[in-house]
Amino acid sequence: MKIEKNTVVTLRYKVMEASGKLLEDGKEPSAYLHGGYGNTFAKVEEALEGQAAGYRVTLSLAPADAFGERDESLVQTIPKTEFPPGVKVGGQLEGRGPDGQTHLFTVVKIKGPVVHLDGNHPMAGKALRLDVAVTQVRAATEEEIAHGHAHGAHGHHH
Repeated sequence: MKIEKNTVVTLRYKVMEASGKLLEDGKEPSAYLHGGYGNTFAKVEEALEGQAAGYRVTLSLAPADAFGERDESLVQTIPKTEFPPGVKVGGQLEGRGPDGQTHLFTVVKIKGPVVHLDGNHPMAGKALRLDVAVTQVRAATEEEIAHGHAHGAHGHHH
């Protein structure tokens, strides 16, 4: 079966920085619903369109084609008194950015009476290299199409 709109694609992928530093090892398979549902990067969908199981490709993605450029307006400092006891570096919380949108913020540093938060994705601003191997392609179910994502072993669980 060929990869086209409304197919579920199972793949293994390794994610590396442009320098070759490994960020994700690709040992666990992942599945996504193909066809513009926003379940993977547009450049990945573009590269896989029309391909089949067994296809392998290495892609170089600019930051804009991956997790976007860093947005320094999403880096904030908040008084520690505004956090519950036990706030730790690496902790995450939802908050609103300057654009009014909900963002996931990570505690990156606690220094004295202030907590430093970063609402950027950890890989924002990085050029990435992806080694992708397609392991399976199947027709999506009506439920997957209605929900806009893959279900099952390597997809979304409800």
